[in-house]
Amino acid sequence: MPRGFLALWTLALGLAFSGCATSSPIQRYAESESSFSNPPELIRNSYPARDVYRVYHRAATGFVSVQSIRAAAEQRITDFASRQGKSFVVLGERISQPPYILGNFPRIEIVFALIDKNQLVVTEGDPAADKYAEIERLKKLLDSGALTPEEFAAEKAKVLARP
Repeated sequence: MPRGFLALWTLALGLAFSGCATSSPIQRYAESESSFSNPPELIRNSYPARDVYRVYHRAATGFVSVQSIRAAAEQRITDFASRQGKSFVVLGERISQPPYILGNFPRIEIVFALIDKNQLVVTEGDPAADKYAEIERLKKLLDSGALTPEEFAAEKAKVLARP
């Protein structure tokens, strides 16, 4: 085989297996389609359709963790919400399943609702479990910078005071 042909063949294989990271724009849920054949299941909610969005993120290779693409997608959501003076609550997500080979790279789609920073989410079900879920959500808002430590403490006290 000629040397140039071998180099071209190696380059072609490298490009075929390298892939590219993919990120969708953040779009309204009702006006967009899932990137998965089986879209994320959403928790029961009463958010207006105009406040519910989806974002999709795919790694460029199979050597990237799902946690890292989730962090990248959540950072995009946090930035999006902050630009609008809002916070967010995740309503559902779908991740790709391993093995992460032959183009099946880690992927995630997150569906979320924009909420006012001081809005509490009331969910149905076990009140004790709901309290812990709400505190966990508030902690994520604190960690993302959407809430100050004082706001977090005040909201946490409200949640713990509920019957």
